[in-house]
Amino acid sequence: MADRFRLTLAQLNPTVGDLEGNAAKARAAWEEARAAGADLVALPEMFLTGYQTQDLILKPIFVDTALQVLEQLAQDCADGPALAIGGPARGEGGKLHNSYHILQGGKITATTHKFFLPNFNVFDEVRLFSRDRMQGPVAINGVRIGMPICEDAWYPDVCEAMAESGAEILVVPNGSPYFRNKFETRLNHMVGRVVETGLPLVYLNMVGGQDDQVFDGGSFVLNPHGHPALQLPVFDEVISHVTFLRNDDGDWCAEEGDFTAHPDEWEQDYRTMVESLRDYCRKTGFGKVLLGMSGGVDSALVATIATDALGAENVRCVMLPSEYTSEHSLEDAKACANALGVRYDFVPIAEGRAAITNTLAPLFAGTQPDITEENIQSRLRGLLLMALSNKFGEMLLTTGNKSEVAVGYATIYGDMAGGYNPIKDLYKTRVFETCRWRNSNHRDWMMGNADEVIPDRIITKPPSAELRDDQKDSDSLPDYPVLDGILTMLVDDDASVADCVAAGYAREDVKRVEHLLYISEYKRFQSAPGARLTRRAFWLDRRYPIASRWRDNG
Repeated sequence: MADRFRLTLAQLNPTVGDLEGNAAKARAAWEEARAAGADLVALPEMFLTGYQTQDLILKPIFVDTALQVLEQLAQDCADGPALAIGGPARGEGGKLHNSYHILQGGKITATTHKFFLPNFNVFDEVRLFSRDRMQGPVAINGVRIGMPICEDAWYPDVCEAMAESGAEILVVPNGSPYFRNKFETRLNHMVGRVVETGLPLVYLNMVGGQDDQVFDGGSFVLNPHGHPALQLPVFDEVISHVTFLRNDDGDWCAEEGDFTAHPDEWEQDYRTMVESLRDYCRKTGFGKVLLGMSGGVDSALVATIATDALGAENVRCVMLPSEYTSEHSLEDAKACANALGVRYDFVPIAEGRAAITNTLAPLFAGTQPDITEENIQSRLRGLLLMALSNKFGEMLLTTGNKSEVAVGYATIYGDMAGGYNPIKDLYKTRVFETCRWRNSNHRDWMMGNADEVIPDRIITKPPSAELRDDQKDSDSLPDYPVLDGILTMLVDDDASVADCVAAGYAREDVKRVEHLLYISEYKRFQSAPGARLTRRAFWLDRRYPIASRWRDNG
């Protein structure tokens, strides 16, 4: 009977579809584990394919290739510790499973299939995978390891079944994406499993960005009674080792190891936006980005995020002024670009706008100027920015915050043009506070300057689209604290109109915001993806019909 078991946790960042690259990362982690004298090295859920694969996993050739790579990985890692890695598996009748494989001695020696398939928020696993019966633990070097996969540990059933069938340690591989303050939720669920089973538990999460999601790591080990023995950093790739010892009662406990305190929600949100853009560019092949720099707070924050993610040499900011652009905006845009150290281009749109106006004049004769002429400015800017993107291979970033995305205060095919939106899930009031946070804080994972990079006037002046004389956002929308309060209730909390009124908001404001929210669905359907910060981000978290006559008459 073994009295010592050494486990290596590989909190790493896979890339969806890069089967060989992910296998190479697994081999490197295995080699490090072998050098550390480990019995087992564990990688996260679906690590071999990357996560989430969405419908890519339904393509037979993709699964066939993944299984071939898995078999080769087993042969490559024959002489050393067991390797546990997430990947697909085919079960009875060819059913597809989200599984966790044990590779040892050159072979796939055991496979555990996920039982609880999440089908909410960003997850569609019921559509993609089949569940199997609950399974027992796997014996590795004389120790019985239970391996509930991600969602299987959020409910007591699977862990209790594994404990009842002889599990001595629980290892939980995860692909758990970030949302604000999620760590406490994870920790509370895992403490529940430890208390119920009396077993130590290893929670292993992946890191890295995938489309709108960021997997934030923060892996940890809990001893019986829920006492933490190890806690890894959030967002960073880390390989860490933990040793379990059997006590006189025959129970296993982990020796205390690395313990990293996690930053507050403001830093984690900002890190999520940086990592999401960094990985989106890396995994899609873009090395450089550009954006329209208006002199406003949103574009200033996006420029800062881009600089922290990619480095100043890979960011281009373009000021595209019209006759409505204020002198303050011209000064502020250039000051922010200079503080960041990025390339700054000045491209006036007056000549192009005049040409478009003249072209349309025969058709617009007899009409009065309105929002149409305002949108021409925005769409001309989008055209010019996309031309620069095409010419120089720089991905265009769009800069609409969640408040604007929610109510459609953005021009489709204009300022909504772009490939990625780092602040898509950040309400305007949080944009202001995030700018202040970044001006006061710098971390080693930021590639931008440590000094104040967003001039104070950008943060404090009244927001304006500057598409007509003396325009302010408050001309078209409730003040942002009111707007964001209503949106938080309607979008994030699924509250009713009556709930909002009971919370103190004017019914006229609530109904206006609700109307704008529903009629803007078609814009969101065509909008760029962006970093997910909350449980109700626009895209996979909140899926509404474009054509709908429902309105809450409460």
